[in-house]
Amino acid sequence: MFSGLSAFPLTPLRDDALDEGAFVGLVGRLRDAGVDSITALGSTGSYPYLDRAERARVARLAVEHAAGTPVFVGVGDLRTSRVLHRIDDAEAAGASGLLLAAMSYQRLTDDDVFELFRTATEHTELPVILYDNPGTTHFSFSIELIARVAALPGVAAVKIPSVPADPAAAQERVDAVRGSIPAGVTIGVSGDASAANGLNAGCDAWNSVIAGTLPAPALEITRAAQEGRPADAVAASERLAPLWNLFTEFGGSIRVVAAIAEMLGLVGERSLPLPLQGLTAPQRARVAEVVRGLGLTA
Repeated sequence: MFSGLSAFPLTPLRDDALDEGAFVGLVGRLRDAGVDSITALGSTGSYPYLDRAERARVARLAVEHAAGTPVFVGVGDLRTSRVLHRIDDAEAAGASGLLLAAMSYQRLTDDDVFELFRTATEHTELPVILYDNPGTTHFSFSIELIARVAALPGVAAVKIPSVPADPAAAQERVDAVRGSIPAGVTIGVSGDASAANGLNAGCDAWNSVIAGTLPAPALEITRAAQEGRPADAVAASERLAPLWNLFTEFGGSIRVVAAIAEMLGLVGERSLPLPLQGLTAPQRARVAEVVRGLGLTA
């Protein structure tokens, strides 16, 4: 399950409530596109902004409408007891796996994070993905901590942040992670702009923001890498450079992806949870220009 393209859809809101119809539409779009898995309630899915009932509902809708496509559910929270509740709800929904980030307000130590994962893996029989996403959690996993956590029974995959643009440096990074984890634990790469490099360097999966809204170009990159066509994967990614540049220019991917989804009519306006305001009108015009220029409006 933990290989290929895992698409991370938005969790759209309307009038500060879950927009179930729009979310179901996003899941169906990913299912029909043929992504390898769907990760609900990842960072693109705004999981920290949702309460328990909302998250449980999202998990159920994702599994129901994925129609057999594996669904991984984000279960991160500030308190371990809440993480365990999220795990229970994901299990009840029929999730295929769990995505666990180390969330914090107070700065976490490596021992804090290890105990979180130990407690979580002892609580469930579902496979757990170690989610290293320092851009949002403000906690970075060292190679040593990755090794400790990945050795826990039940940890099936490790999701690493962006790899370097230089192919040799990307290979070095992936090899270091690979050498620290048990055989059978897979590696997923995030950071959409570097995904082709990560896949070409031996990552098993791409945990993709853009695939949650625009699965076709992400599948093109993924399949090229899987089929042993590294140059094609890089070329397909480089073609999307104007889009990746918007992620950097506008301070991250979620506002850009929400603007694209709203532009395409996949979600309603102002789909992000407040206080996230989304992009300004001039910024949205820039996004629309790039999306149309790349032919990504279908």
